[in-house]
Amino acid sequence: MATWTSPEAPAETPVSTAGRLLAALRVLPLALILLLCLLALLLVRLIEAPLCGLRRPVTPVFQQAVARAFFACSGMRLKVTGRPMRGTGAMVSNHVSWLDIFTLSAPGAVFFVSKSEVRGWPGIGHMARATGTLFIDRRRGEAKRQRDQLLERLGAGQRLHFFPEGTSTDGKRLLPFKSSLFDVFFDASLPAGLQVQPVTLLYRAPEGGEPRFYGWWGDMGFGASFLKVMAARPQGSVEVIYHAPLRMADFTDRKALAAACERTIREAMPWDWQKAG
Repeated sequence: MATWTSPEAPAETPVSTAGRLLAALRVLPLALILLLCLLALLLVRLIEAPLCGLRRPVTPVFQQAVARAFFACSGMRLKVTGRPMRGTGAMVSNHVSWLDIFTLSAPGAVFFVSKSEVRGWPGIGHMARATGTLFIDRRRGEAKRQRDQLLERLGAGQRLHFFPEGTSTDGKRLLPFKSSLFDVFFDASLPAGLQVQPVTLLYRAPEGGEPRFYGWWGDMGFGASFLKVMAARPQGSVEVIYHAPLRMADFTDRKALAAACERTIREAMPWDWQKAG
């Protein structure tokens, strides 16, 4: 998976002692909630796994709880426009940051399709594994196995979410969508009536802050980015815009579907962001 880089990367501002203290005060309750939810989920899975298999109807409750706790603890504001789709299918969105996991989990149940590196992230990686994230490995020879896994998840009724840009950006642009993962939605074995819902994420920096404050790209470290966000005062906000789901029956192939999703997401971005794609 390629990593997007920019020659305009903002200079890193050291986090002050006061900022580190604020971050610690925010992280401690969040870490406690994460730990409690993980322990509770492990107990629930003892019953959910044999009874429900891949459907996992209870798992997203814990994922949503952690996501909402993140916004409560960090002070970031979350605005939701529209409604998440119901039923089997997938959501696709622009990819800005590790924050997207919390942003997209807070409004409703979703299972992520993510790059394999997320497995190793502290805290987030543990939650991702426990909540059924499907990790994608781009190595040659893995394509068929991963396609089978996607079909299995969709066939079980999971609502998946993936990022067609293939990498995160500074949040002020939209990269061309890769259509490869869209191909799975045209498999004849999937149930009729499958839908794909485009979702636009709009992050807005804290007042007076660098416009791309919440973006995460290039060689930015996760730890440094996490500390910067948790130490921010005041905080900024993020808006999640759920667009009308697109019916698979209205598209002839993966490229047409990918283009329609990209266009819908781009059109919801402010005009001065759209031209940066």
